Amino acid sequence: MFLALWKIRVSSNVSSSLLCKLIGLCLLSFVAEVGFAQQEQPSDTMRSAPTELEPEEDEIVTDRDSFTPSAQTVSKGRTILEASYSFIDNRAGYETHSFPEILWRYGLNEKWELRLGWNYEIGAENSIVSGNGTIAEFGSESEVEQASRLLFGVKRSLTRQEGILPHSAIIIQGSTPTSGENNFTSLAIVPVTGWRFQNGWTWDSALRFSTSGGDGDTFNLWDPSTVLKFPLGERFQGHVEYFGIRTQGREVETSQHFVSPGLHYLVSRDFEVGWRSGWGLNDSSPNFFFNFGLGKRF
Repeated sequence: MFLALWKIRVSSNVSSSLLCKLIGLCLLSFVAEVGFAQQEQPSDTMRSAPTELEPEEDEIVTDRDSFTPSAQTVSKGRTILEASYSFIDNRAGYETHSFPEILWRYGLNEKWELRLGWNYEIGAENSIVSGNGTIAEFGSESEVEQASRLLFGVKRSLTRQEGILPHSAIIIQGSTPTSGENNFTSLAIVPVTGWRFQNGWTWDSALRFSTSGGDGDTFNLWDPSTVLKFPLGERFQGHVEYFGIRTQGREVETSQHFVSPGLHYLVSRDFEVGWRSGWGLNDSSPNFFFNFGLGKRF
C-alpha cells in the first residue's frame, strides 16, 4: 500500500472543495455501510454471544503519543480527547511553542471515527512534530510568527490483525488556518499498519502524504515513520521511533529526519500521560524537540 501511494503524483494545488468532496465521500461510504449492516443484522434469537475485547482494546490507545498514529480506531459510541504541548529548538531563528494540540475523536461504529482538532503555534517555524498532524508551512523564518489551525477529518479501520495480516487504518483529514498570515488549507492522507505481539510489544508504521504551502509556493510533503512500543511493567510503556519529512515540488527541496524515544504512563485504563523527545539527524532538522501530553477516554 505504501509503495503504491508513494508513486502517486498528486498535484499540490489541492483545493478546499476537493477536500470537502473527499470527506463527503467518506461519510457517504459510512452511511452505506451502516445501512448494509442493519439489513444484515440477525434477529435477537440468532445472535451469538458477545466476544471478549482484544487486549489492546481494553485500554486507551491515543494517536498523540508518537508521530506515527495508532492503527486502531475509537470503539463505537466512545470518545477520546487528546492534548499536548511541544517545544522545538530550531537550528536557526527562534524556538517554536505548539499547544494545546487538542484532538477529539469519536467512534461512529467499529470501523469509523470522526476527528476534530485545533492548535496554536508561535515561533520561527511550524511545528512538524505535533501528535495531531497539523502541518502547514515547511521552512524557517527570520522572525516570530503566530498561527492557529483547525483540523477535521475521519479515520477508518481497514483490517484486523490475523496471523501475518496487520491491523491497518487510513486517516483522511484537512487542516485550515483560523489565524495567521497563511491561508492555505491542506489535505493529509495517512495509511497506517501495525502488529501487536504476544509479549505486548507493538510495531506501527505510516506514510503520511499532505499538501502544504507558504510564501506563494505550494508543494507536497511525504512523511514516513515507524515506531516500536514495549511495556515496562504493568502501567509504563516505552517507545523508540523514526520519522522523516520530505518535500515534493517545492522550489527548494528539503528533508528532515528524527529519532525519538518516549515514555508513557497509564493512570487508568481510560487515562494516559506521557512525554516524547527527539533529535534532528541532519542539518535542516531542528536540534531537539520535547512533547508532553495526555489522553482521556470517555
